[in-house]
Amino acid sequence: MLTVLELNHVALHVQDVVASCHFYGDLLGFRSLPRPAFDFPGAWFALGPLQELHLIGDRNQAVHSHHRGNHFALKVASIQETEAHLRSARLTFMGPKKRPDGMWQIFLTDPDGHILEFTELPG
Repeated sequence: MLTVLELNHVALHVQDVVASCHFYGDLLGFRSLPRPAFDFPGAWFALGPLQELHLIGDRNQAVHSHHRGNHFALKVASIQETEAHLRSARLTFMGPKKRPDGMWQIFLTDPDGHILEFTELPG
């Protein structure tokens, strides 16, 4: 039997590590993490208290992503605060919109075309 304990990290292949670090670190405010001395470019960021985002540099293939296809979702404390933050950073996004089950969603595209979803659980 396979016993999954948690999601450890999401890895995204990016074209320009510096531009992606600006997006995730400066604009979204994700905390930078130490990264081992790999022989390829990249950067690591915290996604909450346990999970991480690993950026892997030197992407030269197209990204095929869509909010109903390949994306990853981050649970946020407040969809309204998230929307205000994204607006203050002058980022373009879709939403917020409410799913039929009451969950709020905002979709954002990173510089490479990867889709992020920010979501607030109902209740």
